[in-house]
Amino acid sequence: MSRIVSLLPSATEIVCALGAGDDLVGRSHECDFPAEIQHLPALTRPRFLPAASSGEIDRQVRELALEARAEDALGIYAIDMDLLEELAPTHIVTQTQCEVCAVSLRDVERAVEKLTGFDTRLIPLAPNSLDDIWDDIQRTAEALGTGVDGRALVTELQERIDAVPRTSGAPRVAVVEWAVPLMTAGHWTMELVERAGGIPVVGSPGGPSLHFEMSELAAADPDFIIIAPCGYDLARTREDATLLDEREDWRALRAVQQGQVALIDGNQYVNRPGPRVVQTLEIIAEIINPDIAKRRHEGAGWERFPA
Repeated sequence: MSRIVSLLPSATEIVCALGAGDDLVGRSHECDFPAEIQHLPALTRPRFLPAASSGEIDRQVRELALEARAEDALGIYAIDMDLLEELAPTHIVTQTQCEVCAVSLRDVERAVEKLTGFDTRLIPLAPNSLDDIWDDIQRTAEALGTGVDGRALVTELQERIDAVPRTSGAPRVAVVEWAVPLMTAGHWTMELVERAGGIPVVGSPGGPSLHFEMSELAAADPDFIIIAPCGYDLARTREDATLLDEREDWRALRAVQQGQVALIDGNQYVNRPGPRVVQTLEIIAEIINPDIAKRRHEGAGWERFPA
């Protein structure tokens, strides 16, 4: 029987969607969906203060990253090695993409090297695009021995993606992933903007998240601005939106003046490259497509700013 540890929220959702949720024995501190996994022990913790302001979090994360590179020390997150040994996992699902978002592959590999008497298999996920997400799901299914379920799940998700209506107006859409300093979303998020019928600006599909200046956003002149800070729920996102709204150059943007700014619960949707990427697309479509009369995610997954 498999004993699975997931160190990434989207990986936990993938494992559960593949029908292997009962085999999960441990999770990261950020894994909170589906609800039935929340009783599992958390093996990770951040080495920064997550309740700090976005600017302070950025400063702490940069310092920790520099420290890790200079001294070959712990990364931004710590792993409870005693608990990992106790759980004796047969599989650990982790990620290679972003050392800021979750435990780095390097730190997981170090942790596995310290385990004694276990044959633990690593399943590293690397989502940069929708196709990568489908590949991650299939690779996880095969590693866990559920290859048929993986193919079926990917087909179902792709069909649901194709069923989301596209707007016909080709609006220009910017997605802000961090407020201080300003960062744009990239990867699958900007691809979802395209799938919804929008034109991504200040960021490109498949590309990384990038720092940018407000002047660049003004020059791009988006019709819609979506604010979805990485790892933030709607309440924290409102705080960052308020910080932006204090800036005169922000208030001068056409989308802001026309009330075309929306907030998304990035923690639950935008930042989770797994099965709920479908809901993320539905949310983006609701924001930018005036022809969608029934906005079933508004008020829960996203809201207008100001409300």
